[in-house]
Amino acid sequence: MSVCSETTDRGDYRVLIERDETLQSLTSLAADASDGRGAVALVAGEAGIGKTTLMDALRDQLKGAHVILMGGCDALFTPRPLGPIHDMGRLLGSSTAKLLSDGVHSSELFAAIVERLGDIGQPIVMIVEDTHWADYATLDFLKFLGRRISMLPVLLVMTYRDDEVGQDHPFTQVIGELPSGYTHRLRLQPLSEAGVATLASSFDGDHSPTDLFDVTGGNPFFVTELLASHERGAATIPASVKDAVAARLNRLAPAERDFLETISVIPGPTPTEILSPLFGPDGETLAMAAIGRGLVVKDAGGALRFRHELARLATLSRLQAVRQKESHARVLFAFEKAGFEAKYDLLMHHAAGAQDARKVLQLAPSAAATAAGLGAHREAAAHLATALRFVDHAEPELAAEIYEQWAYEAGLSISIDNEVLDARRHAITLWRALGRMDKVGENLRWLSRLHWYRGESVEATRFSEEAVKTLESIPASAERAMAYSLRSQLHMLNDQMEESIDWGERALGLADEFGEVEVRIHALNNIGTARVFRNDRRGIAELEESLALSLKHGFHEHAARVYTNLSEYAVEFRDFPLAERMLSEGIAFDTQYDLDTWTHYLVGRQAQLRLFQGRLRDAETIANGVLNIDKLTLLIKLPALTVLAKTKMRLGADDADATLARAFENAMATDEFQYVVPMRIAYIEAAWLNNAPETAHEHFERLFSLGPDAMHRWRVGETATWAKRLGITPPTGFLKDLPAPYRMEIDGRIDDAVAEWRRIGAPYEEALALICGAADDPGESLADAQKILLRIEASAPAGEVARLARAHGVASSLPRPRRGPYKAARNHPVGLTKREQTILGFILAGASNAEIAEKLSRSQRTIEHHVSSILTKLHVSNRMEAMLRVQNEPWLAPHE
Repeated sequence: MSVCSETTDRGDYRVLIERDETLQSLTSLAADASDGRGAVALVAGEAGIGKTTLMDALRDQLKGAHVILMGGCDALFTPRPLGPIHDMGRLLGSSTAKLLSDGVHSSELFAAIVERLGDIGQPIVMIVEDTHWADYATLDFLKFLGRRISMLPVLLVMTYRDDEVGQDHPFTQVIGELPSGYTHRLRLQPLSEAGVATLASSFDGDHSPTDLFDVTGGNPFFVTELLASHERGAATIPASVKDAVAARLNRLAPAERDFLETISVIPGPTPTEILSPLFGPDGETLAMAAIGRGLVVKDAGGALRFRHELARLATLSRLQAVRQKESHARVLFAFEKAGFEAKYDLLMHHAAGAQDARKVLQLAPSAAATAAGLGAHREAAAHLATALRFVDHAEPELAAEIYEQWAYEAGLSISIDNEVLDARRHAITLWRALGRMDKVGENLRWLSRLHWYRGESVEATRFSEEAVKTLESIPASAERAMAYSLRSQLHMLNDQMEESIDWGERALGLADEFGEVEVRIHALNNIGTARVFRNDRRGIAELEESLALSLKHGFHEHAARVYTNLSEYAVEFRDFPLAERMLSEGIAFDTQYDLDTWTHYLVGRQAQLRLFQGRLRDAETIANGVLNIDKLTLLIKLPALTVLAKTKMRLGADDADATLARAFENAMATDEFQYVVPMRIAYIEAAWLNNAPETAHEHFERLFSLGPDAMHRWRVGETATWAKRLGITPPTGFLKDLPAPYRMEIDGRIDDAVAEWRRIGAPYEEALALICGAADDPGESLADAQKILLRIEASAPAGEVARLARAHGVASSLPRPRRGPYKAARNHPVGLTKREQTILGFILAGASNAEIAEKLSRSQRTIEHHVSSILTKLHVSNRMEAMLRVQNEPWLAPHE
């Protein structure tokens, strides 16, 4: 045991004991940040264990050499959005402060803060205390910064109570998504009995370290409170900290006790500006007395805080419910009197505590709007949920607005449960009574959308039709335009493309009339997707216009939707150059803006592209990478799982059948043709590979019963071609308007089909066409097919080729398989050369171009060219974005 430091201010009782190693670890990480190697430090421990004292010591030790940014999270009923960032606002610069006050989109704000951190010119230690109380916008920021930390001169320190952060806590997910190589976990342990003895030695009196240790379990705060209580005259050591705090309060003058009890209802700092309206001319004197007794401290901004949150809670617990209500009312008045009208989260906390219905209803909409503007949708929903407790006191119009606003925010951030649907219905009832049919129609549209998200397509269609009918009964409006666009979207998702285009064009007309750019973006996406999936390439221009408008106006999720739809089209319709471009741009865009759900779905489509290109090992690597990510929904994982099943089947993996069954089960669970059809086709291919055509009949029957209108033309062609290969005659509807290579094979033009697949760049399909043409010239056709299959390592169909060759008596003409395992470096998922992969490894380690040039004995200009090529292939603009992509897609890292 050793003592790091001890303050001489006995009123603070701050003694740092048995924290040498932890403090040394933090200062070492801060030194690394000085060299441009940033990191995250997670400092965990129970309440009272000394996290804040440790942070004070770290700040004192680094003062002058580092810029120290400190912010904390408070235990408000509804947390303050981006509270720690507001605390740091002044040091983050005037531009950041302006973005905060303007309530800009979180992605713009976060990017500006990261840029500012890189431009300060000094190493930085950013400390966020009590992260277990953080709002969701703050958690989003910490994840955003944490993922980029390795390329910044920043040590990000987060303190939290790990006994309050379970598996379902939102901070747990943030921790799980931080880059493991740059994240360090430091847990503070209770003091040993020797440490308790050292702490006790700084107090007057005769204390038993053993008794103190037994009573407190070595918790420094508990020890300090008990020692302070004993020192100031308590006859015996109290049985609990609550009793210890009570004993100290009871010995104070009534005015001092009232001061502490009143401010105990304030979870965060108490600004000195409210002391006068709260306590009159004695407010400042009472504050100085509390500071002098070591009960309250001043923070860096001059505001007052209890020395520890546990002391505040123990003080608050003394107050009966009536007294707490009265204190909240007094504090609310003081904050408003002192000019804190814009602190909506703070005012809401005290208005709710005072059970002031009028104030809650007045404040909630503004508080919610402020939170939502910062991306804190869960906190916005919480403010509105507080208002709903008092909604019976609201006028009908305000009540309707609160219902619909809560439904919107809760649907975004919590879940679309029956309460959310009921809130929309309450709003409809109120608006209908008020004669506001425009609002009735808008809420009906939202009901449709909510039911669609819940997978209830029949209800979604019904409410969509009701919304249109209602809005068409009144003059044209922007609300009607969006209702039309929703109808277009629903038709598009159900593969009713003509209807989708019709409703989308109606929406466009109204969107232009009313200047509604978001409706135009939405409608263009629907129309463009509907067109391209009907083989009308005019839709590409409409999708690209939707994308351009989304990017221009900052609609990131609309942009992500375009990238997803256009990428899916390009992959499914075998337009590989377009697919490469859109997937690369889309994944980079989604990664840049932390749109993880969209990212992982697109990466699954990238795996599908690699499968179609015959790059089976790359497809397997990428698909496994997505499936190994925790907490992804079935729908997000399904494209990757489908690819993995087909890849394993073609590679002849031992677990191919099990993976195929799992993918089929998950696809069937969605009840969506876009997922079910590919898996039925996969089972038909498996039947062919196993030379068991009879097992394919059920799947053919199901596909034929769906009809060609339930699939896009490439799936129709694939179904019809497999039917021909297995000696089954498909319905005539499956033989119309087929893509060229399928049409050619069905018509017996095998050489043309082979040439077309080669032009497209699909070697597996090229080999299948050769196999199907083997009857005319089995020796040459099967030999050519086998060369392709061995090159792409498709062992299962290669075995079928060998069987056919034996049956035709031409086995001797087949090429022999190569020996030796697959070399991972042979290919790279985004096409990095071996040298580029080596250089990427140095980039990930933080090496500069000059350092890489020295290590590889190459000129710096040569390395610059390689780095430029790497960034281009990753579709990123700088090293930080490259690092971020590799963190999200570890299979992009160089192979060992």
